[in-house]
Parts: sequence; C-alpha cells; structure tokens
Amino acid sequence: MLAGAGCLGTMAVAQVLSGVRPEPIRLTGVVVVLLAASAVAFAAGRDGAGRAVGAFGSAVAVGYAAEWVGVRAGVPFGEYSYTSLLRPQLGGVPVIVAVAWGGMGLAAHAVATAIVPEAGFRRWAAGALALTAWDLFLDPQMLRMGLWTWADDGPYRGVPVSNFAGWLAVSLVVMAAIDAIVGRSEAAASGGLIAIYGVMTAMETLAFAAVFEPPDRVVALAGGAAMGTFAVLAWRRRWPR
Repeated sequence: MLAGAGCLGTMAVAQVLSGVRPEPIRLTGVVVVLLAASAVAFAAGRDGAGRAVGAFGSAVAVGYAAEWVGVRAGVPFGEYSYTSLLRPQLGGVPVIVAVAWGGMGLAAHAVATAIVPEAGFRRWAAGALALTAWDLFLDPQMLRMGLWTWADDGPYRGVPVSNFAGWLAVSLVVMAAIDAIVGRSEAAASGGLIAIYGVMTAMETLAFAAVFEPPDRVVALAGGAAMGTFAVLAWRRRWPR
C-alpha cells in the first residue's frame, strides 16, 4: 500500500509538470510508468505479487496485440499510425502504450468490481466502459501532442467513432483476462486501484478545463462526466453509508 501510494503521489506531480511544461512529451513515459507501478503495487497488496504481475502482464499483452494489429490492418480502432515521438517502439507500437493498457486496465477492473461484485460478463462490460471512458481524454490529448495520427478525422476532436468501438472491444478482452487471474468477487475491489482511477479523472478534467493551452472544456466535460460517473459509483459501492 505504501509503495502504491508513493508511486501514485509521484505520478500526480509528474502529471502536473507535464501539463505546465512547454515540452510535456518528455514526462509522458514517466507518468505512465508511475501509473503502472502504482497499479501493480496496489494489486500486489491485495492479491500477491505473482497474481498482480500476471494480471498486469495479461492486460499489457492484450493491449499490445490490439495496437500491433491496429497499425497494420486498421482494425479494431480504425486507420491510424504512431509518430516517432514515443520511444522505444516495438513493431511500430510504443512500448509505453502497452504499459498504459496494463496500468489503467487494473484500475478500471477494480472500479468495475466495486460496481459489479459478481464475476462474469457484467463486470467485464462495466470495466470495458470505464476504461473506454478514459480514452475520451487520452485520444484528444495525444493528438494535440502529435503522438499519433488518424487517416480520417472523426467527430470527436478528430477521433473517429470506430476508435471507441475498438476500445470497447479490446477493453472487454482486457477485463476478461484480468478477471481470470484476480477476479475474486468483492475481495478484488481495491481501494488503492479505485483511487488511481479517481485521481486520473480529476487531473485530466482539470488539465483540459484550465491547464492545457488552449483549454478544451468540451473534452473536460465529456471525459469528466464519463470517468466521474464510474469513479463515484465505485466509491459509493465500496464504502456505502
């Protein structure tokens, strides 16, 4: 718990610095690594190191496989490609992107477990929606930083609808993979992992509303409402009055 909290606090500081610095890309990898370290640490405190690493690794593998296919075949997200700004890359996919799937995958799974304590498809669907909600922030942010490009512009800040359909599909597989390793009913609803999701919700909303230049209050509202709904539901279910 202490290691997870320490990594989460440091990640928050790095996230703030990445938002106010003129060259935020240099801190992107740091933020993602700290996010993943915090998630694995909290999961290890709940399930043991072996299961935590296994669940994280399975989410990373699913995310990487989807991205690897995506940049080549245009499915399941649509036609896109990564620029050379994020390094290192493996098969045209930045390694840090796969790590992000793992870290936020664990957090979204914990949120879903708090909302739907019973293991099964309903939990997977809740987790997939919670993880896809994060992409309402992620894609517009990464596009404005020039980290990837879409072949065709879409209606949501240049992001096509196919991207969100693909995120839902891949996130469903990520949730099933994590659930197979750590999905033990109520015991899997980790407060630390839910805190990660809540911190990301608050920081991304604030960043788009007031920190980024120029601000984008449409993204702040859309992402904040979507992620915020899941964060509030998870906290209320975990600690009911």
